[in-house]
Amino acid sequence: MTQYLESFLQHYAYPQKDTQMLLRAYDSVYSNVETAALWDSLLADYDTDIECDINGAIDRIAELQPILGVHTYTLTLLYAICLTKKAREYYTARGLDMKLYDETMRDLFYKTEECREVYGICGTFVGKWFTGFFRLTRFALGRLQFEVIPFKRNYEKGNLKLSPDTSVINVHSPRTGTPMDAQSCSEAFAKAAQFFAPQLNGAPVAFVCHSWLLFPEHQTMLKETTNIRRYMDRFEILESGEYADYSELWRVYDRQYNGNPETLGYATSLHRAYTDRIKAGKKTGWGFGIYFWNPEKQ
Repeated sequence: MTQYLESFLQHYAYPQKDTQMLLRAYDSVYSNVETAALWDSLLADYDTDIECDINGAIDRIAELQPILGVHTYTLTLLYAICLTKKAREYYTARGLDMKLYDETMRDLFYKTEECREVYGICGTFVGKWFTGFFRLTRFALGRLQFEVIPFKRNYEKGNLKLSPDTSVINVHSPRTGTPMDAQSCSEAFAKAAQFFAPQLNGAPVAFVCHSWLLFPEHQTMLKETTNIRRYMDRFEILESGEYADYSELWRVYDRQYNGNPETLGYATSLHRAYTDRIKAGKKTGWGFGIYFWNPEKQ
């Protein structure tokens, strides 16, 4: 496995410092008979059953931090990287393209960078998010990520009608360090519409998104020409709300909010809009929207 880890980290261009830290963490796991046995058991669960309890495994891995002196976020990332070896076999068995595997598993690298930005730690604080990738239900297709889910509500507008059990395509917008521009998003939606068509059972190709990106107040906070506005303007907002606190601000600033709006800064137009909003004592929020794919209107 050590050789595989080195190959994975090199392929995704992890910084040398991160590589060394993760390899040391792996050695630490196997320096203790009990932790090594647990680790092997958790990996074996996925080897034998793609539907195994990955979330439960991550909870158990968190128990190793006080024993090994390695941060839970680092151990969680290490576990996820170890799973990618078997995931590759599952991709092959299902006849899925290795380019799709490569783009999807690259999210581990994005989440590593995100964790470093927010907490200063090589690891991931959203390990349970990876479950969809390892069960081969969620995939990266271009700039965005997608998975098929039931709509869980009723919708009727003109000739379009969806019921709670209608299959729709759920959209996620990962932090990749690249612009989420209109063209790259359109290309991603087109790929997803084609890729997931067989799973929709003839239903309209409908994308849904639940995200801070769809917060309706963006229509007054941000200019129409910004990437976030162009993205959210694709969607009909069906539901929205405000967060109870500012714990989600890390998504905007790549760091935790310390409670002092004077420290938020104005580095980008997005930062300026949010900093002014926080200083004014206003809350941030989210939106849930639906977007019906029509290739003729892209």
